[in-house]
Amino acid sequence: FEVVFDKLPDVLYLIKDRQGRYVSVNNTCMERFNLPSREAAIGKTANELFPAHMAKRYNEQDEQVLRTGLPLTDSLDLTLYADRSHGWCVSNKFPLHNKKGQVIGLIGISQDIAEPSRDGLIDKDFADTVDYIRLHHGESLRMEDLADKANLSPTQFERRMKKIFQLTPSRFILKSRIDTAANLLLNSEMTVAQISLQVGFCDQSALSRQFRHLTGLSPVQYRQLRSKKLATP
Repeated sequence: FEVVFDKLPDVLYLIKDRQGRYVSVNNTCMERFNLPSREAAIGKTANELFPAHMAKRYNEQDEQVLRTGLPLTDSLDLTLYADRSHGWCVSNKFPLHNKKGQVIGLIGISQDIAEPSRDGLIDKDFADTVDYIRLHHGESLRMEDLADKANLSPTQFERRMKKIFQLTPSRFILKSRIDTAANLLLNSEMTVAQISLQVGFCDQSALSRQFRHLTGLSPVQYRQLRSKKLATP
């Protein structure tokens, strides 16, 4: 993985253990941490490498992934560039399991957002609104309310979502719901009907229709197929 991600200068790749210590990083991480070598990052924690406010957020994200065993996706985070200036990235973190299915760490991948973000494309209000969508996608969300929360007009809000995520707000919400449903299908014993309501669909058929449209499988077929693959030695 290090060899692969070393070829992507705008992507940070890392693996951490359950104590939050870095086990593996790519060259971009090493440069952002301002360290002389890759080995200098191994064994350290976010508290030792980032300003306190950034380390606190990263630690909270890590704890959520390690506690729930579910991925954290499409998180907008501030990061440090090599010149020590700040910029934005889209981060995804996934749990790592041992052969017994226990969560033993996590893998994180963050991609820098294009240069326009440094000129005001993203601010705290917008980032907080994306966080709100990610945490509340199971609820009824109105575009006007989300735009207002971001201190933008609905048109401005939609334009920024498309610029950053290549998705309209409504499609981003749908993606968040389907991502969560897929993870619950694999990592819980909830019924499809229960999952449907939890992630924001009115009933099981609504989830099944969207799930099949996006994956080619019904929720039940997805659960059966992935469970068989995960059980294969």
